[in-house]
Amino acid sequence: MIKKPEFTRADVEIIRREEMYKRFFRVEKIFLRHRLFEGGWGKEIGRELFVRGEAVAVVLYDPKHDLIGMVEQFRIGALDEPNGPWCYEVVAGMLEDGESPEDVARRELIEEANILPYAMEYICNYLSSPGGCDEKLHLFCGLCDLSQAGGIYGLPEEGEDIRVHVLAADNVFAELLNGAFNNAAALICLQWLQLNRVRLRNLPISE
Repeated sequence: MIKKPEFTRADVEIIRREEMYKRFFRVEKIFLRHRLFEGGWGKEIGRELFVRGEAVAVVLYDPKHDLIGMVEQFRIGALDEPNGPWCYEVVAGMLEDGESPEDVARRELIEEANILPYAMEYICNYLSSPGGCDEKLHLFCGLCDLSQAGGIYGLPEEGEDIRVHVLAADNVFAELLNGAFNNAAALICLQWLQLNRVRLRNLPISE
């Protein structure tokens, strides 16, 4: 068993915070010191933090027909990628006050894919880039019937233009690491699905 880290949040002293930017996103500069592995406390340091919060991502899987649902949309962060700024992703959205991760998963599946899953499995959670961002993602697999899925969805008032693709699982896994799925949430979800595919196909299917 892997032991827990030696230090906890109690081993960090926040000296002060400065808000550097606040619009759709927020950036803070945090001045702090923390305990050192060799003993004692380190000197004061300043670290910029991109304040993003918690998010949820869901990979859609149809175990009866062995199909995977992915969404495609424009992403500014991929503007200069060789394949262009339209990315194949899993359905995702931000956690709002009072919502559970599963609440968000179900809301976003309706908004982005017009899908209501008959079952959900929790995969894991992870920090997307803890060197400078506090974003935490909760990953799910949504089991559903994709035989009639597809179309264009999203909220126009939020500038969303989202296309749903239904893909054969064999084709997705054959191209998993060739750059088509170039974001962490999609890769982690799809690798989990690859490992759990046989088990999921043997589960009772709700009609």
